[in-house]
Amino acid sequence: MIGIDVGGANLKVVDGDVHIHYCPLWQEAPITEILMSYAGEEAAVVMSGELADSFENKQAGISFIVDAVKSALPDARFYGTDGAFHTGPVPELAAANWLASADYLRSLYPESVLVDMGSTTVDIIPLNRFESLKGMTDLDRLKKGYLVYTGLLRTTLPALLRTVMIDGTETLISSEYFAVSADVHLVLGHISESGYAAPTPDGAAVTRDASLRRLSRLVCADLSEIGEAQAVGVAEQFWDEQKKSIGVQVRRVMDETGAKSVVTAGIASHLLAGEFGWTDLNAGQHGGWADALPAYAVKEVALRKKQRESLRLQSGE
Repeated sequence: MIGIDVGGANLKVVDGDVHIHYCPLWQEAPITEILMSYAGEEAAVVMSGELADSFENKQAGISFIVDAVKSALPDARFYGTDGAFHTGPVPELAAANWLASADYLRSLYPESVLVDMGSTTVDIIPLNRFESLKGMTDLDRLKKGYLVYTGLLRTTLPALLRTVMIDGTETLISSEYFAVSADVHLVLGHISESGYAAPTPDGAAVTRDASLRRLSRLVCADLSEIGEAQAVGVAEQFWDEQKKSIGVQVRRVMDETGAKSVVTAGIASHLLAGEFGWTDLNAGQHGGWADALPAYAVKEVALRKKQRESLRLQSGE
């Protein structure tokens, strides 16, 4: 069996390994073409890409994704926010990927909060509240602070910053699309050039120097005007704000739910674990699968359900 997570920017597949395909749903999305290499496999699927603004509404997005997946994998089953699997495009499929992660991990880390940081968002999931999580939409999660729209790669800097310090002076910033969080994390050494798996805002190269130039534009300057140290300072100030926004919400959720610890997943798992002293799932029994946790989790949940059904049949129930 394979696990599939269809996001708005990436299509993640877990078989024996993790495969992350850049596949933006706001452009032509070759979902079927990518999945054809798995034809004949059993597949368990989750999604969050139905929110892409190329669709008129969520239901249109759900239907598009289900049709695209089933064109390659006709027997695919889709996990919903009701904690059940479905074969058709029901509304419950919208943004259920985080719940699949919780479903899989809740017995392994029953007193923990899961913090899954990807390219675009951070999921903050209290694993000791699984039943109350069922049925929650992304709007519900935003209200509860269980979903934070900041990510390792695709977040614009004005989403968190209003001013930065330049030469000791608090300086207003431009709200133009000049730089993204991938530029910050490349400059700070948190990701490699190959880890910059998103388009650059200016269409220019993925290099440290190019990222420094993009960061300089945030204050309407060339790199030669403010110098490398000031451009790095812009990156550091963004990362400080990003850490703060995540940390505040995690602490609030822990206080609210009585959770005792935090486990991390996603492409920023190691970074968050190192900064906060949390447990990195990528460093443990889950290996590199935690980079694509919902895809791995939905596969494991489906296999667990299949095993239970088999046992019931054997017992004559």
